[in-house]
Amino acid sequence: MDKQTRILIVDDHPLVRESLTALIQQHADLAVCGEASSQSEALEVIESSRPDLVIADISLGRGSGLDLIKDIRNRHPDLRILVLSMHDEDVYAERAVRAGAHGYVMKRESTRKVIDAIRQVMNGELFLSQEILSSLAKKFVSGRPPTGALTVDELSDRELEVFRLLGQGYETREIAQVLEVSIKTVQTYCARIKEKLRIRNGTELLREAVQWSESALR
Repeated sequence: MDKQTRILIVDDHPLVRESLTALIQQHADLAVCGEASSQSEALEVIESSRPDLVIADISLGRGSGLDLIKDIRNRHPDLRILVLSMHDEDVYAERAVRAGAHGYVMKRESTRKVIDAIRQVMNGELFLSQEILSSLAKKFVSGRPPTGALTVDELSDRELEVFRLLGQGYETREIAQVLEVSIKTVQTYCARIKEKLRIRNGTELLREAVQWSESALR
């Protein structure tokens, strides 16, 4: 039997981890070697289980999926990374690839596509939808974002995480706990977001964040 691909699943929802494990274990060439629910836990499990591939969500109970990707790339540059997320690929796919991921799959996709993505990434290829590949091609050719790109493109990865959590109803203290930073740091990010998106006050920031969060999940 050929060597199995050892996979670590990082997601803060136990049901997602269980479902993904059941799917992967149906294939003889794939094996789940560990699970994690947070950024820090994932880094610990990587050290102990030595996976070939990490499948991670963008949003985690503690920490950031984008930060996790960057940490993995710094500590384990040969480790393959596939993002499996409910968050809109139009917003996060390019950011994930820039952070060091090798593929991005929406959770609404078929199980067949998830398995195809795993194998394609393990073959050294980049796995993205045709729509995202076309969008990236247009951006690189023109040197600017395609027409209709969201204004959140101006936000840094961490600013976008704060904006997303605000839109999901998190308070400043809760955001600080999730991202493992100080409340003052979160307030600084909020100030930068307001400046970049030309938002006048906290009330407007919250309204815009909620509206954006709802549209990003459609």
